[in-house]
Amino acid sequence: MMNDLTTERLTLKRMKEHDAAGLFAIWADPDVTRFMNIPSFTGEDQAKEMINVLTELAKENKALRYTIRMKDSGKIIGSCGYNVLDFENHKTELGYELAKEHWGKGYASEAIHALTKNAYAELGFHRIEAKVEPENGNSIRLLLKLGFTFEGTLRDAEKAKGRFVNLALYAKLSTD
Repeated sequence: MMNDLTTERLTLKRMKEHDAAGLFAIWADPDVTRFMNIPSFTGEDQAKEMINVLTELAKENKALRYTIRMKDSGKIIGSCGYNVLDFENHKTELGYELAKEHWGKGYASEAIHALTKNAYAELGFHRIEAKVEPENGNSIRLLLKLGFTFEGTLRDAEKAKGRFVNLALYAKLSTD
């Protein structure tokens, strides 16, 4: 149902267990996980466990995660995907992160653009959401650049790393 996606510089491939080493290196970096709802990983086994959870969600058509790879080398530089697939309501929620050395080079923008295009054209979704901690200025700037609209702040919306966090809700409609 869900194919790999390709952009000018990137390939988004469905996440597999053999990606664990590359993803562990990213998910172990506290700068990368600062605004994620997971603590920094301390072992590659945690990355394998996460990939297995995401694989099960994909089998149930509840979520889908991709590795973000450099098209020329195949090197994993991050992950992105649909954290929630809500076919009944024609909407999805995006999530994404990049290895720190690839920040500020337009890769996240390229990957998220491919996800949004696929969500509208191939999956038939009408609404795409992204929830971001209000302190995550880089992610907020990215979403605004891609045409997402700030819709409000969800107070104490999720528990992450042992504390409740506020989440700013951004959304983009297929008609925007």
